[in-house]
Amino acid sequence: MSLSPIKVALLGIGTVGSGVFKVLQRNQVDIKARTGRGIEIVLVADRATDHARSVVGTAAEVIDDAFAAVARPDIDIVVELIGGYTVAKELVLKAIENGKHVVTANKALLAVHGPEIFAAAQKKNVMVAFEAAVAGGIPIIKALREGLTANRIEWVAGIINGTTNFILSEMRDKGLDFDVVLKEAQRLGYAEADPTFDIEGVDAAHKITLVSALAFGIDVQFDKTYIEGITKLSATDIRYAEQLGYRIKLLGISKRTDKGVELRVHPTLVPAKRLIANVEGAMNAVVVQADAVGTTLYYGKGAGSEPTASAVIADLVDVARLHTADPLHRVPHLAFQPDAMQKDLPILPMEAVTTSYYLRLRVADEPGVLATITGILADARISIDAMLQREAAEVGEGAAQTDVILLTHECQEAAMNQAMAAMQALPTVLKPIVRIRKEELN
Repeated sequence: MSLSPIKVALLGIGTVGSGVFKVLQRNQVDIKARTGRGIEIVLVADRATDHARSVVGTAAEVIDDAFAAVARPDIDIVVELIGGYTVAKELVLKAIENGKHVVTANKALLAVHGPEIFAAAQKKNVMVAFEAAVAGGIPIIKALREGLTANRIEWVAGIINGTTNFILSEMRDKGLDFDVVLKEAQRLGYAEADPTFDIEGVDAAHKITLVSALAFGIDVQFDKTYIEGITKLSATDIRYAEQLGYRIKLLGISKRTDKGVELRVHPTLVPAKRLIANVEGAMNAVVVQADAVGTTLYYGKGAGSEPTASAVIADLVDVARLHTADPLHRVPHLAFQPDAMQKDLPILPMEAVTTSYYLRLRVADEPGVLATITGILADARISIDAMLQREAAEVGEGAAQTDVILLTHECQEAAMNQAMAAMQALPTVLKPIVRIRKEELN
């Protein structure tokens, strides 16, 4: 028996929306063969109706009212590609209320309002699929929800923002500072005119928040994520890291510990021999450490029209396959059954996180300075893993200064904060101490 096609309303036909329409049209035969039924975009809602018609021609109806689209009784799935927190939230909740399944690429919406949206979907027995919300075309959501189901996941670490990875790659390759490379990234279209969400780590934080929920069966808790961007990184530290055998990447990290879950985004030293350290340009990569399978790496394009469209259409296929299935036998939104979510597993404050560190101190080149610094670290029970001391240089009136670079073993962030405050108070420490966290990712 041939099933009738699934009917889709597409909200927003910009870069990703256009990609979804084109890939779905181009690969319709293969998609139908995999799904068992056709998937047709019959309605497009976009304020720029002329542009929308130039993309879809006569293949779909074009309207300028997205709320009318989510109310249409003939629509089975709503694809939300508008973005943002406000109108998109209203549309998604209205679509769910009207009994529509939802596919979205909107990581910001789900990171901030996910609990409300998933609860509404659960109540109405509809699906909310969001593969495209994290790492573009890389199927990391499906891997966490389904492929790694047998495993207890220990940690996840990812380069999940292409803009910042491009900037860091350029800073390392060309020895340029952040501000110079950002302007070049904007000129080339890798960075937005307002790049704040990318360079301050907010975009990556939205994504790792969703990943942590899938990995550990906890609620989406963006407000508890520690976020630090790349704006203060200098070419100097990238060069020193390289000399010590490390590369600096902006990582989203989530780890399960005995005390709770670490959930953080920050620049990170990663050993150059790790595969993820060699992910360059605007590419994305996610490493998952699990008990049964060990380490797995997911690599690919994290943005762009067709890579992101690939993930959106994969979600459409999943929803089409499960459209008529008993809701209790569908894959849960966040991988774990709603009544099995771990409500008592806390997100740890940054002070309670345990990691290792890179420290760069500009100090006066005087006897006893290094001994005092190492003494402070020893008093805080922080041991040194490696040290690099640069040749002293004279700065005005014969006063000599030098950079001391230290790599530490693991310690609690609270202990490092205390030690840094004591070192910074020394009259021989001449500039603010640079601190970058380090992860071996063993």
